[in-house]
Amino acid sequence: MSNSFDDFTRIRMLWPDHLGLARGKYVPPRLAPKGSGFCVTTFAMAYDRDLIPAPGGHLLEGLKDVHGMIDADTLRPSWEDDRTGVAVVDLSLDHQPYAVSARTVLQRGIEAWGQLGYTVKVGIELEGYLLEPDAEVDGGWRRFVNPRSFVYGTGPLGDPSGFLDDVLFTAEGCGFAVESANVEFDESQFEFTLEYDDALKAADDIFLFRVMVRELAIRRGLDFTFLGMPFPGVSGSGLHVNFSLLDRDGNPALVDESDELGISALTRRCLGGLLTHHKALSAICAPTVNAYRRLQPGQLAGCWANWGIDHRNVTNRLPAEGGNSMRIESRLADGAVNVHLGVAAVLAAARLGVEHDVACPPPYTDDGFEDGGGGVDRCAVSLAGALDDLEADEAFIAGLGPDVVANFVFNKRHEAERFAATGDTIGGDTLTAFEHSQYLPYH
Repeated sequence: MSNSFDDFTRIRMLWPDHLGLARGKYVPPRLAPKGSGFCVTTFAMAYDRDLIPAPGGHLLEGLKDVHGMIDADTLRPSWEDDRTGVAVVDLSLDHQPYAVSARTVLQRGIEAWGQLGYTVKVGIELEGYLLEPDAEVDGGWRRFVNPRSFVYGTGPLGDPSGFLDDVLFTAEGCGFAVESANVEFDESQFEFTLEYDDALKAADDIFLFRVMVRELAIRRGLDFTFLGMPFPGVSGSGLHVNFSLLDRDGNPALVDESDELGISALTRRCLGGLLTHHKALSAICAPTVNAYRRLQPGQLAGCWANWGIDHRNVTNRLPAEGGNSMRIESRLADGAVNVHLGVAAVLAAARLGVEHDVACPPPYTDDGFEDGGGGVDRCAVSLAGALDDLEADEAFIAGLGPDVVANFVFNKRHEAERFAATGDTIGGDTLTAFEHSQYLPYH
């Protein structure tokens, strides 16, 4: 789909902040090519607008501007109306790419793979719940009531609200390449999968698609949450990052038909990197206090530093069909992840495995409901613990980018400390007041 600024009456500029939220402005088409300025201290702001002196946020240095320039390749019709175009923005600071921007970090990660001779392809699966107002709780929300819901449900039985139809038909008009959509495991939980594409485009598309889904729900007087575990006691919602690599000749590089498992030495090194840096990776991919409700044994999530063939209880899953479909699926992240940063982190961990020739253990083959294999590391049980693991992994920090990690850790330490100060824990069977106020409105 090719669009120009003149096709629209207004342009909506959007970019992901450090929390993965879509911030931006509306500008007229005549000014869109010039971009616009944004206060960089947005990158030092908590969900409730509390400002903190996070590195790169310049809170104490005058709250200066970053400049946003629209990436014209991302311009598309908006889901709002036929007069609006929407596009993703690149941020620069002092005429240089802004090092704390997740999109900048992902672009640099893609370039690093290119220097090794590989093109990165990514496909993303996204899960979440449709919500309706809860008449018993003032201002509260509950899962949309649908007693006929079942796994892989479609049509009015799967979604009597018609919301899923609205998403799919609107997505088509906006140029999103939806591969599939269906009811997931629990009542009114849905999964959306977009087609494989170049890594940056795949991240951009999911970033915008996620905004579209929530805004379409809000139009109906409903809401939609991608939070990892919004309803303790039922299934969590993940965001699965599938990636593959093409060599310089455009051939799939993760497959080797002569290997007993059909995977190349490159695949094993990628897996070695993902396992080695699993604990540090958890902080980036599971960036909220709430996320650690989901990252528990038996949740079909990315708890353990392991991998397997066609196994949903491992963190890194390879497909059974192999061949040209060979890819690595990271099941660690949830829908509150900053998708650009999450994809960049997965790719960085895998790349470190290649660059350092990291060995890979055999695939996990047990059931995975209680453990992930003998001697296998698991992620931390809290955001604070995951941040400790991230700060301890110097190689991963260098591979992802010290500037973005410093900003991320400072902001997230503040978040974890504020939660600890409430005296609550995530061990209960309902969300805490902190999770309700800080996460549910935004994810």
